[in-house]
Amino acid sequence: MATLYVVGTPIGNLADITVRALDVLRSVPLIAAEDTRRTRILLQHYGINTRLVSYHEHSPPSRLAEILDALTHHDVALVTDAGMPGIADPGQELVNAAAERGFPVVPIPGPSALTAAVSVSGLVSDGFVFLGFLPRAAQARRARLRQLATLPYPLVLYEAPHRLAATLADLANELGDRPVVICRELTKVHEEITRTTLQHATMHLTAPVKGELVLVIGLANSTPEPSDDELISRLRAALAAGHPPSTAARLIANETGLPRNRLYRLALTLQDRG
Repeated sequence: MATLYVVGTPIGNLADITVRALDVLRSVPLIAAEDTRRTRILLQHYGINTRLVSYHEHSPPSRLAEILDALTHHDVALVTDAGMPGIADPGQELVNAAAERGFPVVPIPGPSALTAAVSVSGLVSDGFVFLGFLPRAAQARRARLRQLATLPYPLVLYEAPHRLAATLADLANELGDRPVVICRELTKVHEEITRTTLQHATMHLTAPVKGELVLVIGLANSTPEPSDDELISRLRAALAAGHPPSTAARLIANETGLPRNRLYRLALTLQDRG
């Protein structure tokens, strides 16, 4: 029976591909690629002439059917633009469809921006939560972060460069000040790894950036969180000093590392109560 090979490809540096991956890409009659133009660069670099067909999140159902039909005759390799297919990538549908029809699905491990970023972050020891890409809409993104704020694990996410500033601001507001490692263009010529905090990044990383990004967000400071009574007392003092709720929340957030939005909502409640 034919096999669907899920093949990891370089995330930047073409030398990062494995010998086994090259053997598979040479031996299969067909490669289903997220972007045939990018995959062709890799194949040409290694002198591989295997036929390519595009397969991505906007492919019509007929393309999925075409690839499944090919599997009835011969092996097929699935590749993404970069890294491992199926990780923040549209390959899941093909993998599930092939497995449901009884075809063996075999991983050919390779580079991954996720594991590369985690390995150099220094923020992960006992596990982490991978978020893929956060919702693009601000309200939905903030709601998702509020759901994750109390998890006792570091968070890892991918982000597009044009959304970096907005995402950093939402992370700081909803999670509080935490350590963050921002990995840009991993394994590429302009690779950059920035170790900072969410609040510092929000204030200083405001200029547009280029390239693919992975953010690793560590756990909050281990200092015990102030009690509700203490927070109320601090906010009342800030409001009594003439600060509006937004400023009072920002001041206490800077002191405690707690999410500013949480403190702002509490400050509004206190103001309403007089």
